[in-house]
Amino acid sequence: MTRRADDLLVAGTLVISIVFFRCAAAVAATEYVRPPPGRVIFTEHTKPTSHPQQVHVSLVGANHMRVSWITEDKHVKSVVEYGKVSGNYTASATGEHTSYRYFLYSSGKIHHVKIGPLDPGTVYYYRCGMAGDEFGLRTPPAALPVELAVAGDLGQTEWTASTLSHVGRSDYDVLLVPGDLSYADAQQPLWDSFGRFVQKYASRRPWMVTEGNHEVEAAMALPGWPRPFTAYAARWRMPYEESGSGTSLYYSFDAAGGAVHVVMLGSYADFNSSSEQYRWLARDLAAVDRGATPWVVVLLHAPWYNTNAAHEGEGEAMRKAMERLLYEARVDIVFAGHVHAYERFTRVYNNEANPCGPVHITIGDGGNREGLAFDFRKNHKLAPLSLMREASFGHGRLSVVNATAARWTWHRNDDADSTVRDEIWLESLAANGACQQSSSAAAAADSQNDEL
Repeated sequence: MTRRADDLLVAGTLVISIVFFRCAAAVAATEYVRPPPGRVIFTEHTKPTSHPQQVHVSLVGANHMRVSWITEDKHVKSVVEYGKVSGNYTASATGEHTSYRYFLYSSGKIHHVKIGPLDPGTVYYYRCGMAGDEFGLRTPPAALPVELAVAGDLGQTEWTASTLSHVGRSDYDVLLVPGDLSYADAQQPLWDSFGRFVQKYASRRPWMVTEGNHEVEAAMALPGWPRPFTAYAARWRMPYEESGSGTSLYYSFDAAGGAVHVVMLGSYADFNSSSEQYRWLARDLAAVDRGATPWVVVLLHAPWYNTNAAHEGEGEAMRKAMERLLYEARVDIVFAGHVHAYERFTRVYNNEANPCGPVHITIGDGGNREGLAFDFRKNHKLAPLSLMREASFGHGRLSVVNATAARWTWHRNDDADSTVRDEIWLESLAANGACQQSSSAAAAADSQNDEL
């Protein structure tokens, strides 16, 4: 670790320890006790200050991608050169940049550049800021099949390295992350370390993320203090404007030419029926044509269905507020994180098995430093609905084969290997004649629009 980073970590730890002390003391008696934390891997930047670091890419619309990176040199231009042949850049794009302060910490220059239009299923080579290494990415396909990898609660530990290695060994098109990325917890140099840690993978395939509780990073709303999600929003810019959202805390996007609609919800943004997130979700789901989009997938952080003692009931208020919208829109799958284990439920709605409800899957087992949540409750009221649960690190894959069939697999980390421990085939609810989409979803959206 560099001296500057070391000093910032010490200073940041002191400030945040003071800020959070009272909050921590208040919940210490009820906090879930996990196994000892794993070793955090701090990744340094060893190249010149003008060279890009923390490079990652994300989807923007049907045929564009956003390239994001950071430079310590504040004079580097926000430019990406790219082309289909290594070293031969036939196009370039100029974007925007930002930076932020967090108490004693000052970020580098954060660049965001949208490139395209790009051809589907094609490898592009690119260079950031006209300096440093060349990177390569592959765009997703424009039609089915498509492979979506899913991993939540990542962190930057030896277990995270194992998870990402397993993800990278098999081909995939997009990685979905249902919250809790860096586990910086207000120690901002750990955000930088995380960006370098995942760059090998995040620079090659689009990463689409939503926020978790570890992205909040704000204890008190005082003048001059950092706002919640400051680092997350500045570093991991997602395409919220394109879906009509006013914030990066919730948004949606399409994959495979619109055959899969993915909704990223914010567990830590207002979600009651009078909230903007609720109104946005009603409009977003009502606009989906299930004839053209046979699959709808939702990601959020705090699970609505959970039989583990860890974070029990924390998603209940959001479930009560929003579950009906998802059910009436015939959402196929809901992925959550937060609980550091794997659990899969049957199709469910309103705490009961329902063949027209979504499959709920908790996959908060990416490798975080807090360890695993072992305490699944055998006599939990939801236990009869829980078909598979295991406290192990790993990742999942949703292989959407065609308009009617998709294969879900959960891969457990077994040291150097990745073992498939759970596997199911799913039928799209749009193809299930007994689950014809309710017209009340559109009516709900119309009702919300009348209030705007």
